[in-house]
Amino acid sequence: MIQEQQKLRMMIITALFAAIIGILAQVTIPLPLVPITGQTLAIGLAATILGSRYGTFSVLLYILLGAVGTPVFAGFSAGVSVIVGPTGGFIVGFIPTAFLIGLYLEKTSFKFSNAMVANTVGMLITLSFGTAWLKVAAELSWAAAFAGGFAPFIVVGLIKAALASWIGVLVRNRLSNANILFTAKKSA
Repeated sequence: MIQEQQKLRMMIITALFAAIIGILAQVTIPLPLVPITGQTLAIGLAATILGSRYGTFSVLLYILLGAVGTPVFAGFSAGVSVIVGPTGGFIVGFIPTAFLIGLYLEKTSFKFSNAMVANTVGMLITLSFGTAWLKVAAELSWAAAFAGGFAPFIVVGLIKAALASWIGVLVRNRLSNANILFTAKKSA
């Protein structure tokens, strides 16, 4: 019975993080090709707090909600057309990003320095997926795709990686200490 309650609690927390990703996606700064959004901050938080399994599940749920028409993508957009459109690579890139951030932290420990490494690498994964997809979907040169889909996001991405690391580790530790977050992984 206790294991079922723990599983239900983690499912609810996972759904909550899918909603948080959708909410932070609406925090946008418009740029010519791809806007700066709060999505990547939310992805980093989900993976840092929930780990690889539930962090990835929250991203998959977020993408599924958007694919079926719930306006959770940036600018309250939705639909498969957003996923296969020019910015869809960033959304698809959230999946390996969340998994690898969580996995790295599970293999090391959930402390700020490790979280900063994981979230920085995660940012680079998301930007790489997004830039490659942008190049193909928008029929751009590699230089134009890099200039529009990678370069403008490096500094902001590092700031979001630091915030996700700091807040993520803090929240994870507090949730674990309050017996709200059930994971078998190391926490520091």
